[in-house]
Amino acid sequence: MSTAGRPPAADDDGELERLRAEVRDLRARARVYPLISQAQGMLQERYALADAESAFALLQRASQRYNIKLRTLANVLVTAPRPDNRERLWFPRRARQPQPELTFTRAHESGSGSRGAVLKAVLSRTLTVTDTSMGNVQLADRARGGLRIEEHTGLTPDFVDFFAHVGEDGTSCAQAARDVAQVTVRDVESDPVFTEPARHAILAAGSRACHSVPLTTASGLCVGMVSAHMDRTLRGLTATQTKALDVVGAEAGRWLAWHDRTVVMDALEYLHALGRARRGARLRRS
Repeated sequence: MSTAGRPPAADDDGELERLRAEVRDLRARARVYPLISQAQGMLQERYALADAESAFALLQRASQRYNIKLRTLANVLVTAPRPDNRERLWFPRRARQPQPELTFTRAHESGSGSRGAVLKAVLSRTLTVTDTSMGNVQLADRARGGLRIEEHTGLTPDFVDFFAHVGEDGTSCAQAARDVAQVTVRDVESDPVFTEPARHAILAAGSRACHSVPLTTASGLCVGMVSAHMDRTLRGLTATQTKALDVVGAEAGRWLAWHDRTVVMDALEYLHALGRARRGARLRRS
């Protein structure tokens, strides 16, 4: 059979990957849109704003001023107690605490809005300790529960899409969050902690073993997770490695709790003040 006029296989592969990327993008938008939309509705009603676009502009201004992702700000906003209309401040009685020290990085010294830099440093330190180049950081999702990916490296787009949000079971990171303890998976192919779809997605990304470390507050609350993935099976980590990762988990968790209580609340205070000042107005995004 003649193949004249048929595009080369490489073109077919390129089109398939383009379509896959488009589907991943649509799923990512679908995960975030309802949250942003809910936050817009709350702000529009609360400050009698002219339209949803004005509410988005309010979110955007607070996000940019405090270097916080829109999704993060919206997530906190929809779960925070409603401000008292009689109060000028949203959180009038909150106590401010000093920024905790991080011994494994100086990323936090670059400014109060450096959460992204700190998460990158958490991931980098974890991968150095575990001697691998694949991993991700997840944070607790206040609105939906479970964990959502915030930082990652060395992992395939399909992996990141599949594990963008995980629930309370079916993965090693979910078990580590539930137990608030480090979890080692020596062999992904045989470990019963995974559901079969999760196992397939991890193996397809080239991971054969993984290790998850909870990021914990001083009171022992898990606020996130950092996981390292290896392209080989593991016998286990040494006591020195697990101790080093305990330090990362405890320091990062306390810093994240501080960031939520300080920088994120500052952003909400700014948003509240701006909303009160522009009540009934029409705002446009920058």
